Amino acid sequence: MNEREQAVLALIRQNPFMSQQEMADKMNLSRPVLANLVSSLTKQGKIVGRAYILPEENEIICIGGANLDRKFHVKGTVQLGTSNPASSSFSVGGVGRNIAENLGRLNHEVTLLTTAGKDADWLVIQEASEPFMNLRYVEQLPDAATGSYTAVMDEQGELALAVANMEVYDLLLPSLLKQYEAMLMNAGCFILDLNCPKETVAYIQQVAIAREIPLVIVPVSSPKMNRLPDTLQGVTWFICNTDEAETIVGHTIDNAAHYEKALQKLLLLGAEHVIITAGGKGVYAASTTITASHFMAKAIEKIEDVTGAGDAFVSAVIHSWLRGQPFTTCIDAGLTNAKKTLASPYTVRPELSEESLKNEMEE
Repeated sequence: MNEREQAVLALIRQNPFMSQQEMADKMNLSRPVLANLVSSLTKQGKIVGRAYILPEENEIICIGGANLDRKFHVKGTVQLGTSNPASSSFSVGGVGRNIAENLGRLNHEVTLLTTAGKDADWLVIQEASEPFMNLRYVEQLPDAATGSYTAVMDEQGELALAVANMEVYDLLLPSLLKQYEAMLMNAGCFILDLNCPKETVAYIQQVAIAREIPLVIVPVSSPKMNRLPDTLQGVTWFICNTDEAETIVGHTIDNAAHYEKALQKLLLLGAEHVIITAGGKGVYAASTTITASHFMAKAIEKIEDVTGAGDAFVSAVIHSWLRGQPFTTCIDAGLTNAKKTLASPYTVRPELSEESLKNEMEE
């Protein structure tokens, strides 16, 4: 084989589903030249047969962040402006990725759509994520850095400070997603976090409405609430925390009446089901057919780590809903998974399974 033929084989080994046009683009060749190389390799017996890949049907498509999370647990009181003694650890994270892993562990077929760098951080994320989700459509960009999130926790496991480098998600644009339009059109459900640019959120919203595909939107922080579309038409579930809800209503939410008004405003914007999480106070939830209700948080003796608890809540709610469970059962599943995750040192607890969650809810 010549050098070009060896390069073609290397690309095929890296991604057997790559089209000839994609290979030609990567090698800076014309499509006919690439086709001749493939023909030569086939005659040599280096390539056997041809695969025709059909788009996945009814998969959950998670679109959003996939980060490397670094955590520092401060010993003693957190003091700003000086050095704090701490122990450290790292794990994979990102709202979209965390939800995808939770759902993968709960026995769902999940695809993750995100952007990442071609760097060591992505290799760590890839290794940890591959058993639970399809990463075929992740776009690795040579001039970008994989998303990262660094959290400083106090002795009680509460978040004291966090910094994030999420610029890579600004490149998660509709032009990239449209490459996979056939796959998107066959989705069973979209779960979208607001690491995505506003135009990407609007694009997925349009696809969800046109194809009648359920859409779940999960904000990641108050500053990114400006990425929401003007209406929540076509949004099946909108799940946010109190700070994020305050950004929408424009005032502090500090009592049950405020939560009820916030829920009603979100429903009026077009969402079908709405949940506002309130930490230790539990959650407030309503839908177009169910009046606003308050659900108490599950009692917990010690919080090990708050990171990932919100993603665990969302995942279990959507899991139960996809399994056809009633609204209140979906909320209970979310609260149960959140409680167990709060008591775990892991962002996504490794013991999670569909059977274990069912048993934990029964207990």
